[in-house]
Amino acid sequence: MILLAYALICLIFGTTFLAIKIGVDAGAPPFFSAGLRFFLAGAILFLWMVWKRKASFSLLLRKEMLITGATLTFGTFTTLYWAEQYVSSGLAAVLSATAPIIILLLQTTVLRLKASVHSLLGCIIGFIGVLLLVLPNLSMTVSPLWLIGCIAIIIGQFFYATGTLYSKKAINSMSEVSPIAMNASQMMYGGALMFILSMVTEDVHPEFLLSFKNAGSLLYLIVIGSMVGHTLFYWLVAKTNPVFPATWLYVSPPIAVGVGVLFYQETVSWITLLGVFTIIVGTVLVNFGALKQMLLKRRTKPELF
Repeated sequence: MILLAYALICLIFGTTFLAIKIGVDAGAPPFFSAGLRFFLAGAILFLWMVWKRKASFSLLLRKEMLITGATLTFGTFTTLYWAEQYVSSGLAAVLSATAPIIILLLQTTVLRLKASVHSLLGCIIGFIGVLLLVLPNLSMTVSPLWLIGCIAIIIGQFFYATGTLYSKKAINSMSEVSPIAMNASQMMYGGALMFILSMVTEDVHPEFLLSFKNAGSLLYLIVIGSMVGHTLFYWLVAKTNPVFPATWLYVSPPIAVGVGVLFYQETVSWITLLGVFTIIVGTVLVNFGALKQMLLKRRTKPELF
């Protein structure tokens, strides 16, 4: 189940960068559309969990949900949505791939946890692989807004890393609460904060929802990107560790290339293939300890038949 969930989030998240870009380029207000995405997805999931009697409204009063929503959702995605007005979706994916490195840095510097050499090496190799995969296909025009957009995405990854580490701590302290309900709650808080930011900074005209591109992008991001993808991510954080789920940022670009070749007749160069191989090597190195532990646990588990 862990490997299946990981494969699904890699596939889902690999397509969300382009979905965000399509919506923003079609005229969707970045902060409002991001808020609408996360608040609706969170509200639908939360009400479903309440109906299934697996959550209560008192969960919304927990400060942990506000903090997680402010970091994991608000801080990460306000910067990403804003930046994709000026940065291509491919470059956004490359810059977002700094998250596992930042998580390891925070674990070693702030939490004082010892990181293995192969984990640090794996992060570097994985990031090099993403660069090899995406950068040859980018046509970048350097401008002040382009540079600010790149910096904004990296700042967003610090929020992402902080939120991932904090959510692991919150999950451990609230083990009786369903990870799905916790994810829904934090998405509602993140979406609500985005609405507040939008009210202050944007002039929103509801007609943008009548556009096929905007409506399609938003629907895909709400249902697949948030309700399915982020729930699986939160579940993986609960079942494994904060670094392992975040390495989807290395695996998703090769998946996107494969889809492009199969359905859009895109060409693949030897640099692209080298990037795919490098990403796989980096991902294995980052998760070497977790994978080894999972395999040992599997071998020592008694058979039931």
